Amino acid sequence: MADHDLSRLKIDRSAAAAGVRIRPRRRWLRYAVIALVLLALVGIGVRLAGPQAVQTATVTSAYPTQNFTLLNATGYVVPQRKAAVASKAQGRLEWLGVLEGSRVKKDEIIARLESKDVAASFAQAQAQIQVAQASLALQQAELKDAEVNLRRSKILIVPNAISRTEYDAAAARFDKARASVNSSRASIASAQANARVAEVAVEQTVVRAPFDGVVLIKHANVGDNITPFSAAADTKGAIVTIADMETLEVEADVAESNIAKIRAGQPCELLLDALPGLRMAGQVSRIVPTVDRSKATVLVKVRFVDRDARVLPDMSAKIAFLSHAASAKDRQPVVAVQPAAVVTRDGGRQLAYVVRDGRAHEVQVMTGDKLGELVAVQGVKPGDVLVLSPGDKLSDGDRITVAKP
Repeated sequence: MADHDLSRLKIDRSAAAAGVRIRPRRRWLRYAVIALVLLALVGIGVRLAGPQAVQTATVTSAYPTQNFTLLNATGYVVPQRKAAVASKAQGRLEWLGVLEGSRVKKDEIIARLESKDVAASFAQAQAQIQVAQASLALQQAELKDAEVNLRRSKILIVPNAISRTEYDAAAARFDKARASVNSSRASIASAQANARVAEVAVEQTVVRAPFDGVVLIKHANVGDNITPFSAAADTKGAIVTIADMETLEVEADVAESNIAKIRAGQPCELLLDALPGLRMAGQVSRIVPTVDRSKATVLVKVRFVDRDARVLPDMSAKIAFLSHAASAKDRQPVVAVQPAAVVTRDGGRQLAYVVRDGRAHEVQVMTGDKLGELVAVQGVKPGDVLVLSPGDKLSDGDRITVAKP
């Protein structure tokens, strides 16, 4: 029994050696598992981390003319030929044949004033002509009779068949008849002049268009009293305002410090606020040779080379004064963005990151010419929002948030 117990207390050397050899392997395996778990936790932490804060820039459209624009200015469209049309006569407006926007031709009748009084005067003047003409006919007949009587008296005075007194009376009668004829002719001329005056007065009650144009403003209505040369109460001076739309141009005030950059005949590009998609060619028509002291500006007038029926007076316009004329290609828009939105990675590939649904999506792009502070780019479209200055840590699909400037 004692021997049996003592044998149980004997140390097994082989088992101890085996244990020593097995324990280091388990330790390294345990370390590897821990490292893998830590890496997984780091990856999950990165994925679960908050979105990166970035700044963004919007893709826009730009024009190549920006590269050779010397100066920009703002102004307004004005007609070179414009008139407030009124009648020289005074009276009540009887008929108006135009409205705002009506197109009229030169000498076309657009309005009439009441003309019964001047028409009556004209009729009276014409009657006076007829009276003078009838008087002339009577005096001519009297002259003819006096001439015959004088001729007879000249024959009879030689043989003393009539007295000298009778001969002198015949001669005086002839002279008087001839003077009466001349007086009647002068009366006819006077009556005709009076008739022309009355006719002009009648014509002045008819208002005609002074040139081809469009009615901009209607100042009076039928029934209004027109008094162009006074300011009486409840009266109108002008009836309508007409502008020649073929003479539209843009006027702009240019600072006198920049006037050296502008010359007559210089090519321009015109952009109207009312027609943002339309860029029209223009040319400097003239520079008004005076300076506005209060504003230190010079008035520059630019005519339209390209015309559009939608251009109206008083529209606001932007003028780009160019160093040379723009070609048709230069006037076509191109896609552009800030250069900082494009990065070069992976062996020279140009990339941009489009912001959609709170994530950055990698897009391959190709840059072109510089357009002022922008650069032409292909691969994105106007309106896309790109990450500005994306860092090396930004990858495709990363969550982002737009940082406040």
